[in-house]
Amino acid sequence: MSLPRPADFAALYSRFQSPIAAFNCGEKCAPYNERGVPFCCDTHHAVPSAHQAEWEYLQANTDLWHPWQPEVSLNSIHLHSTLPDGQVLIECLGHRLCQRNFRSITCRSFPFFPYLTREGEFIGITYYWDYEDRCWVISNLSNVSQEYLAEFIQAYERLFQLVPAEIENFLYQSTLMRRRFGQMHRTIPLLHRNGDFYKITPSNGRMRRAYLEDLPKFGPYGIAAKMPFPGE
Repeated sequence: MSLPRPADFAALYSRFQSPIAAFNCGEKCAPYNERGVPFCCDTHHAVPSAHQAEWEYLQANTDLWHPWQPEVSLNSIHLHSTLPDGQVLIECLGHRLCQRNFRSITCRSFPFFPYLTREGEFIGITYYWDYEDRCWVISNLSNVSQEYLAEFIQAYERLFQLVPAEIENFLYQSTLMRRRFGQMHRTIPLLHRNGDFYKITPSNGRMRRAYLEDLPKFGPYGIAAKMPFPGE
C-alpha cells in the first residue's frame, strides 16, 4: 500500500464539508468556557492532529496552522506519547480566523470518532466521552445532520483505505469505550450509518433502537435544560 499524498487529503476535505448542525454549535458552548472560545477550538481542552501528508497539504495551502507548542506538562507529555505514528499535533490561529476549507480531519470530526465492533466492522459514529461535560453537541445529538453523518462515514471509509493503521487506532478507541461504559453501567450511544440511533450494550454488543431526545444532558447543558426557559 502506497503512502497517502497531500492531494488525497485535498480530496477528503472536498467531500467532508457539511457542518455538524444547521447552525454554529460553537456559539452554544463558548459561553461556558472561561476563555470565551468554543471548547473544540481551544487547545487547553482539545488539540487537533494531522497526518503527515495532511500536514504537508495544509502547510502548502494555508497559514492557518502551526505546530502545537505547549508548555511542558504532564498533559502535553501524555498527548505526545499517545499520538499515533505518522501524525503531528497542530494548532490554528483561533476560531475567529478559521478558514473552514482548511480545517483538519480531526476538526471536522470532533467530537465524534468511528465506532468499530469487536469484529472490526465500522457501523457508525459515537463521541469522545471525556468531553461530555463541555461539548454542547454531545448533549444534543438530535441536531447532528444526516448530511454530516453521511460525509463522516464516507470520509473515514476513504481514510481507512489511505491509512489502514487508523482502523487499529479506532478499534482500540472503541474497545476503550466499551470497557469504560461497561464500568459505568451505561449503554454506548451510536449514530448508525443507516441514519438511525441505537444504544449498544458494551458487554455483548447488542444494539437497540432508541430516541435521541431521551439521552441525558451533561454538565451545564443538563442544568440549563431544567431551567424554566431552557432555550434562553
